[in-house]
Amino acid sequence: MQKINDKLYSWASILEPATLAQAERTAAMPFVQPYLALMPDAHLGAGATVGSVIPTVGAIMPAAVGVDIGCGMIAVRTRFTRDDLGGRALGDLRRSVERRIPLSAGHYNRTVGTTAAPRVAALAEEAGDRLPFYEGLTRVGWELQLGSLGSGNHFIELTADEDGTLWLFLHSGSRGIGNKIAGHHIRVAQDRCREQRVRLPDRDLAHLGEGTPEFDAYLRDLEWAQHFALANREEMMDRFLELLGRFLGAEVEERERINCHHNFTAREHHLGQDVWLSRKGAIRADAGRPGLIPGSMGTASYVVTGKGDPASFASSPHGAGRAYARRAARRTFTLEDMDTAMVGIEYRRDAAFLDEIPAAYKDIDVVMADAADLVEVRHTLRQLVNVKGD
Repeated sequence: MQKINDKLYSWASILEPATLAQAERTAAMPFVQPYLALMPDAHLGAGATVGSVIPTVGAIMPAAVGVDIGCGMIAVRTRFTRDDLGGRALGDLRRSVERRIPLSAGHYNRTVGTTAAPRVAALAEEAGDRLPFYEGLTRVGWELQLGSLGSGNHFIELTADEDGTLWLFLHSGSRGIGNKIAGHHIRVAQDRCREQRVRLPDRDLAHLGEGTPEFDAYLRDLEWAQHFALANREEMMDRFLELLGRFLGAEVEERERINCHHNFTAREHHLGQDVWLSRKGAIRADAGRPGLIPGSMGTASYVVTGKGDPASFASSPHGAGRAYARRAARRTFTLEDMDTAMVGIEYRRDAAFLDEIPAAYKDIDVVMADAADLVEVRHTLRQLVNVKGD
């Protein structure tokens, strides 16, 4: 860990100047107390640095939480091993997942399925009088978005750990409804700061003050979107488990399930004070808490246990962190580069995924070495099947 200054601590051995400058602007906001913590995977982000842990007193910055509220990981450890796959064609499993789970931005379910219905009902009940607001935000009903993946760095994978045990692993968040909720409150925060003549070094640092109706509305919507994201991952995982069972000809017995956010805000107590802790691209890593840290689509992912490091606000990185912006990656890498990186992994060969090539990300081994004081590695997972939305 490096103390950059009194308002900024960093666990990142790889830190670009633009990323550092962005983090310093955020850390300088007067309500960020006592300091901002940069995780090992920190990189330039929209709104705030991805891989930042931001404790605030009396205010929250919606853009610093991000537009994919509740984005995170879920993993299930099964009783099966690689040997149980036999000579089965893994491409058949990949294609069945691509048919069963809507992929890519703007792709949703046509109907609410039987497994999704109880989750939709629970979310509708939780929404209460906010339900008409949520229903009015998107062209496609939020209930049809439950159980859909999205695009970018979201993925669904079959993996195997160091002992050959099969794990199902996926990454997604609150989909279109979470994006719309976040966008609404970011605009409200910017409007309020403009009305109050608050001078901001970056308009994405606009904030909502605790005790105001706008703050209360954001917090309620934020919590609902976080719950949607958890349910969304659970729904996709249940479908994936069903498909794997059909593929293997035997019901999948779960041995462990881990579901964790890495874009969220929660009320927590750290270093002697209560704060609103926003983790943008970071997971909660209290002592003994299980967590998930993915690499890229062609490198290792990790099942970890938190160490509860006080200086990091009991947090850890959420992944490898980008080394190339998406456009730069598409200009730099080729499909042949992708083929080399994905040897031994079943995936859909498509130029649309070039911005997700492993070389577009930081070295996950360096990230995990930087995180040695934050988490303990329990399992190292290697991909067998990768599914992405373009």
